[in-house]
Amino acid sequence: QVQLVESGGGSVQAGGSLRLSCVASGDTFSAYSMAWFRQVPGKEREGVAAVGSDGSTSYADSAKGRFTISKDNAKNTVYLQMNSLKPEDTAMYYCAADRAPLRSWDSMDWVQRGIYFLPYWGQGTQVTVSS
Repeated sequence: QVQLVESGGGSVQAGGSLRLSCVASGDTFSAYSMAWFRQVPGKEREGVAAVGSDGSTSYADSAKGRFTISKDNAKNTVYLQMNSLKPEDTAMYYCAADRAPLRSWDSMDWVQRGIYFLPYWGQGTQVTVSS
């Protein structure tokens, strides 16, 4: 079992950047696939970016070209670098983890359905982008 704690959220103007961090504890971090999700009130939580235990990555269309996910096994941390932020990126951002390989996530449509099958979640960090 793994525990996840996010940080790095805040308020930024459109066009700006933020880097989110998620520190994991309780298990062998390198064995996990990790992801970032986001949620706005009244909508389902959706996937943003994911990184496998093998370093492979997968991005939602909304994140491609602007966001970069990375994993530092030495620090038990996964990052989400967000550039060219837009007001529609405003949301609570959550970190998620699973021991299953990332390739299995793709077959299950992790972006839309990850909320239903990923077992470990953090408490979230708020990102607000103003126009």
